[in-house]
Amino acid sequence: MKECTILVTGGAGYIGSHTVIELLNNNCQVIIVDDLSNSNKKVLDRIEKITGVHPIFYPISICDKDALSLIFTTHKINAVIHFAAFKAVGESVQKPLDYYKNNVSGCLLLLQIMQEYSVKTIVFSSSATVYGQPKEVPVKENSKISPQSPYGFTKMMIEQILTDIYHADKSWNIAILRYFNPVGAHRSGLIGENPNGIPNNLMPYIAQVATGKLDYLQIFGNDYITKDGTGVRDYIHVVDLAIGHIKALKYFDFKSKVGQMITLNLGTGIGCSVLDVVKTFEKASGKSIPYKILPRRSGDVAEYYADATLAKQVLGFQTRFNLDDMCCDTWRWQINNPEGY
Repeated sequence: MKECTILVTGGAGYIGSHTVIELLNNNCQVIIVDDLSNSNKKVLDRIEKITGVHPIFYPISICDKDALSLIFTTHKINAVIHFAAFKAVGESVQKPLDYYKNNVSGCLLLLQIMQEYSVKTIVFSSSATVYGQPKEVPVKENSKISPQSPYGFTKMMIEQILTDIYHADKSWNIAILRYFNPVGAHRSGLIGENPNGIPNNLMPYIAQVATGKLDYLQIFGNDYITKDGTGVRDYIHVVDLAIGHIKALKYFDFKSKVGQMITLNLGTGIGCSVLDVVKTFEKASGKSIPYKILPRRSGDVAEYYADATLAKQVLGFQTRFNLDDMCCDTWRWQINNPEGY
């Protein structure tokens, strides 16, 4: 991957910034496009502190055709990693038009410009939300696709667009990566998850309870048929997830005129309950995590974790970090950055 130039949309965000670090560690030139609607420009300085390189940055939206085209005119881009998207499931139910415009229309515009400039390698940030409520676990890549929210449908629609592009032109290299639950932070404590307002996700919520910023954790349901009655999910360290993108890029032969398309789950394949995470975080932080049990939320399932076999077979991808690492790294980020960036 030496001397490759990679465009990373949403590269100032949580997963994007960690992936940029791994790209720079692999001697790639990185160009970040991010409108900073759900990220912070300070992350660029943090990336430079970690890697010694300040990535090229364009503060634009992927929906800005002229600005995006200028980047492709200015730089010789070899591949794109596409993160940029609105990402809150609940908000997508309230603002479906915003989500379809930004996520689907923005990606369409990006793909059209890529085709115009003959940049035919893309790694797409998809989500396990495309599966909806799986009938069996672990969830395999060939499980039924049945999103339950506008956000999930935007990911499904883009997956279909990419599939159709590949069927029409086999010279494209396309990787669709379906994430499970990204958590953790860079071991330096310099970058991590920086949610706006009250966190929607479990780990940053627990971290804010540990610091006293929030009073207690809400656990929705303790009567599931699981080992302790609380919901079970597949948590993957964000650095492992970032490395998965590097492996996907390395999988493609940029010099070949024949492309490939792969669709893979990125998870640990291990289910952890809410109480597993609480107890592990208490150990990592030395803090007590008070919680209250509330009724189940509509649509929640008891267990949801990946079959990660295919990613290992295809990419040689295997996670390195366990739940202890995820909690320790989250806590280090939280105490070093109590108010985020």
